[in-house]
Amino acid sequence: MSTTPLPPPNQAAPPPSAVGNPNFDPSAAASAAAMPPPPGTDMTGICFRDPLWLSTYPLDRNLVFDYFALSPFYDWTCNNEQLRSRSIHPLDLSHLSKMTGNEYMLSEVMEPHLFVIRKQKRDSPEKVTPMLTYYVLDGSIYQAPQLCNVFAARIGRAIYHISKAFTIAASKLEKIGYAAADAESEGSNTEAKTKETIDFKDLKRVDHILASLQRKLPPAPPPPAFPDGYVPPTSDGEKAAEDQQSTDVQPPPLDPIIDQGPSKRTKYQ
Repeated sequence: MSTTPLPPPNQAAPPPSAVGNPNFDPSAAASAAAMPPPPGTDMTGICFRDPLWLSTYPLDRNLVFDYFALSPFYDWTCNNEQLRSRSIHPLDLSHLSKMTGNEYMLSEVMEPHLFVIRKQKRDSPEKVTPMLTYYVLDGSIYQAPQLCNVFAARIGRAIYHISKAFTIAASKLEKIGYAAADAESEGSNTEAKTKETIDFKDLKRVDHILASLQRKLPPAPPPPAFPDGYVPPTSDGEKAAEDQQSTDVQPPPLDPIIDQGPSKRTKYQ
């Protein structure tokens, strides 16, 4: 009686599709099973730091990608990982430009404090699409937030502070209004006496100023004489007295400027 041998302990059985398949590679299947899942698109809430690696290796442009590959932000399906498996520097642009897919590029370097790594999708040697940005700041790795999220957060914060300021201002103005009303009601009894005293003092002060000015200034000159032939107009009271005294109709007086001499304006017909 034949029996099927059992797999050794701590070793997974091959999938059913691999039974009888001569092209099945157990090592490739094991590496695919051990490969971690790709990172998410929003991992701004976490940071990564490995003190043991930092104390062992220097953090420079040649080793920063190896340090970044230890973080959960690293995508093991990228083109850089394929270059690492072939013992090629993962940031070699001469090889990356010939491949398509996701890749990482070192865009900004300020050794040894700041390294900016950009994740992008390459469709051709000349066409790349930026996806995400990460930065290594003094040994700690972070994901840079997207611009739309930054704008939304700052606008929300500004709106919160503006609404809070309006609430505080409204409460202060209400207190000021109540205080003014109370002060007005309390001072209504003494307002009349104070007003009379102030008006009397102001009146005496103005009279004193006018009297001193009258003493200092020379008397006003007499008015100029009327031109020859000009008769000054009379007031309404004088006209009524003249009408009662005489009923003769008299022509109106002539103005030497208006009724005589050449016209001052051009007449249009």
